[in-house]
Amino acid sequence: MSAPTPDPSDPLAGRPYGDTLGDEDPGVAEVAPSPADAFAPVARFDDAVDRAFDRLRGRPAVDRVMYGASALGDFSLVWALVGSVRSLRSERDEQAFVRLVAGLGLESLLVNQGIKRLFRRARPVVTTDRPLHLRTPLTTSFPSGHASSGAFAAVLLSDGSRVPALWCAVALVVAGSRVHVRIHHASDIVAGAAVGAALGLAVRRLWRLPSRP
Repeated sequence: MSAPTPDPSDPLAGRPYGDTLGDEDPGVAEVAPSPADAFAPVARFDDAVDRAFDRLRGRPAVDRVMYGASALGDFSLVWALVGSVRSLRSERDEQAFVRLVAGLGLESLLVNQGIKRLFRRARPVVTTDRPLHLRTPLTTSFPSGHASSGAFAAVLLSDGSRVPALWCAVALVVAGSRVHVRIHHASDIVAGAAVGAALGLAVRRLWRLPSRP
């Protein structure tokens, strides 16, 4: 059966499916861009950050720090340890510890059982062997729970602290470690940190601690 003869009066005749018309074809609507195009800048950002971390990967000392930080961030372990040690100092710090642990539980529920289920983003593909052991999470990638819990904890631990920059630095290392070990995309980290910081500020406002003597 022979192909139908294109209608010369049809402005799209002879063009491949999905081809767009330029200014030389006025009055003909252009085909909408693919939805994937909206995420192209995010993909470029993730690739650029991943390439930057390639300069650090494979260095034994850096790998040990990053893999250790990633492990300590599992289940917010590092923040529970810090909070428990600080709780020994005063009654206010005991209250701060309770607030931190309760808040981290709510934050984890919201991020891991809420937001992640909405996006269901795949984690980075790893084609090489990792130099150290790493627990593989069962949840999806976006946003990063490590970054979210870290930012949340840093906001609460900074409340009345003399060294707020310390908690921000620890949170940054824990969050960055997830890119280093290729468990998260960089954009997962940014989104997770934003969510965690917002939740932390909300908890600080709603659950105020007494002033230090």
